[in-house]
Amino acid sequence: MTMIVRGLTPSDTDVWVRVRRAALPFMVTTPEQVAFELRTAHPDKKMRLLIAEEDGEVIGTAYAGIAYDSTEPGQSYVTPHVHPDRRGRGAGSLMLRAAEEHLAAEGATTVYSWAMDTPESRTFAERRGYRPTRSAHFQRLDLANGPLPELQELPAGVELRTAADFLDDPRPMFEADAETTSDEPGDISVDFSDYEDWINHTWNHPLLDRGLSTVVMVDGQVAAFTAAQTDGLTRYASGMTGTLRAFRGRGFAKLAKTDSLHRARAAGYAEAFTSNDADNGPMLAVNKWFGYEICATEVRHVRKLG
Repeated sequence: MTMIVRGLTPSDTDVWVRVRRAALPFMVTTPEQVAFELRTAHPDKKMRLLIAEEDGEVIGTAYAGIAYDSTEPGQSYVTPHVHPDRRGRGAGSLMLRAAEEHLAAEGATTVYSWAMDTPESRTFAERRGYRPTRSAHFQRLDLANGPLPELQELPAGVELRTAADFLDDPRPMFEADAETTSDEPGDISVDFSDYEDWINHTWNHPLLDRGLSTVVMVDGQVAAFTAAQTDGLTRYASGMTGTLRAFRGRGFAKLAKTDSLHRARAAGYAEAFTSNDADNGPMLAVNKWFGYEICATEVRHVRKLG
């Protein structure tokens, strides 16, 4: 048996996606997305996409990078994934070691990683010096066959639009994303102020379906939104759902998600996925109301380098 770890090349995107879908069936990923991220990564991110090969067969993937937009220097991340049928052969260890060496050489002092909430994955992380910090739940909704809440009559002054309506000037969407993201639970604090970087890596991301991303407007202002990600086939994911602080407590997140899910079903999407921090009670309650069911849990881990 010969095991090697090497960098991803543009010709590897199809097999990368095949392994990732097998390891994480509750995430939306496409070859176009991987190629986009490989091609457009911010230079300060120092991103590495790695694959593990056993006797010429790709059996694992890993992504690593510097959190260049963090308010605290030295923060980084890496998460390896190995095909379920090829675990226990050393691929995860080799990819993790290669990624950590790369990150340390680029000045990282702290590295964060996700591990599935299984005895095997948690033991793998802890044996390599990682300690758990928090958890997140993946959730799935049977969009093709399950019931959806009915669309409600809009209150006075409220209208529904889509992200596609902001193509000429996306800045209101950027400002809404910045405010709501800053309130999300997380380990790495983010300086969310670079509009051009957001345009390049969020607004122009190939998974973002602007036509299915619903925006709630109140008296002409963005009040809430849900960002839809799709694979163009059958899978839909909520990339982010947020309500601006001045408009919270009025049901606008439910309104945005209800509209987006109905239109996603009408467009032929069969499965809907989302993920929330385990301590984010309000959004977990919203998703339970829609009929989402927890299908997996992952645990965030951290390790000091050096």
